[in-house]
Amino acid sequence: MTTNENTPATTRLPEHTPRLNFAKLVPEFYRAMIRLETASHDGVEPSLAELVRIRASQLNHCAYCLDMHTKDALAAGESIERIIQLSAWEESKHYYTAREIAAIELTEAVTVLTDGFVPDEVWEKAAAVFDERELAQLVGAITVINAWNRLSVTCRNVPGHYTPGDHAG
Repeated sequence: MTTNENTPATTRLPEHTPRLNFAKLVPEFYRAMIRLETASHDGVEPSLAELVRIRASQLNHCAYCLDMHTKDALAAGESIERIIQLSAWEESKHYYTAREIAAIELTEAVTVLTDGFVPDEVWEKAAAVFDERELAQLVGAITVINAWNRLSVTCRNVPGHYTPGDHAG
């Protein structure tokens, strides 16, 4: 038996409706977020920044930001293999550089604060491969994507409609 687009097994579920349009309702706050996003780009390599954004978005279950940042990463030349393996990076370390692994570990520690702090060993690994300014910039980039994730998840932004380069955030 074959199925087609019209059978119940292959019919897509409808999209959910966003709760609110944050940019329209609080434009000054949204513009401030855009300024933070722009500032977070300074001093972090674009490919590394996208890996950080994708990993934080995976941890925060933010489908909207995952859609955006995987598309941006692919458009910028990132490999699909590295994006796919990112959620299992501990078993796929050979796909990444030491700097990328340190940034991914730091992203996880900053994003998931279950212990209430970033462990010293994670910080020390990152400090060994990033200078102090790069490390501060990386922490800023991680903080900004976590803020975007929380806004998008709360507002129920709908994934699937983003075109690479449309906007920051």
